[in-house]
Amino acid sequence: MITIVDYGMGNLGSIHNMFKRIGAAAVITGDLEQVARAEKILLPGVGAFDNAMLRIDESGLREVLDQKALVERVPVLGICLGMQLLTRSSEEGSRPGLGWVAAQTRRFPALPGLKVPHMGWNLVEVTRDSPLTGGLAGEVRFYFVHSYYVCVDDEKDQILTAHYGLDFTAALQHDNIYGAQFHPEKSHRFGMQLLKNFASL
Repeated sequence: MITIVDYGMGNLGSIHNMFKRIGAAAVITGDLEQVARAEKILLPGVGAFDNAMLRIDESGLREVLDQKALVERVPVLGICLGMQLLTRSSEEGSRPGLGWVAAQTRRFPALPGLKVPHMGWNLVEVTRDSPLTGGLAGEVRFYFVHSYYVCVDDEKDQILTAHYGLDFTAALQHDNIYGAQFHPEKSHRFGMQLLKNFASL
């Protein structure tokens, strides 16, 4: 069972429907006791970094999520803003992130001809083997909508990269912690494959 954490921000219904399509059991909840029993956790997110972290901290979810991710070491997947929350901090705000991955979230630079947010389909490159990237071969593309990107301290944590003005981390893995900057629920067969991989961990 995959627990999709509801802290008030994210494409919860779309993600849940995608898990239904691939035959993976999933539940949406913000209940602390239910999250504490989770076998796998998906951390969604659409919106602003500080607002998301404020909701997580004030709801009591922070302590529960730390226990699940860092002590029990259940598989966790953060998507879009959810991936950025895995980092220490973001240039978008001033609140600390979850800090589960040695990384910082930065804003795309103001470059000539570069529209921010980065929106639409983009090719990705598999940079190392990971359980999350199994079955992704050839021209792999995902759907992105973001103004900020994750910059990892250690490139070994990168599993997918993409280019938009600069090379950036499209997906990461650090031990049991996974992140995807794109929207797998909007990425058709590629997104389905990635979510199948997560469901089978």
